[in-house]
Amino acid sequence: MNDFKGRHFEGEVVLWAVRWYCRYPISYRDFESMMTERGVAVDHSTIFRWVQRYAPEMERRLRCQWRGPASGSWRVDETYVRVRGKWAYLYRALDKFANTIDFYLSATRNTRAAKRFLGKALRGCKEWELPEVVNTDKAPTYAAAIAELKA
Repeated sequence: MNDFKGRHFEGEVVLWAVRWYCRYPISYRDFESMMTERGVAVDHSTIFRWVQRYAPEMERRLRCQWRGPASGSWRVDETYVRVRGKWAYLYRALDKFANTIDFYLSATRNTRAAKRFLGKALRGCKEWELPEVVNTDKAPTYAAAIAELKA
């Protein structure tokens, strides 16, 4: 594969390591010892670099497979949650089957944040997955954001 050109290890080993690190809550040093037991001598800092480099790309490519059945109706809202000791706004979009379409954490609750969230959710959809109806919680920021995105 071209994505792994110039790497010391084969692409299968890198993908295997990134997948299992992201799937299970384990430290890099513990994962290093597990891989050593399986005959792959790799340093924990190398695993860290692999995760930083390949996990976002894996997430992007697998995103469409994680979605359930698509519906033409979205429910969009936001709530105030505590993340790592700081308060943040959690924007989320759900389909009519209550499956999460997308979410976004923001420090602010304004039109710009709502527009970024809706833009991110819409960019992640195929053309046939786009909503026909977007139901909001009547927050004034959504009306302005939807109007800007339609334009």
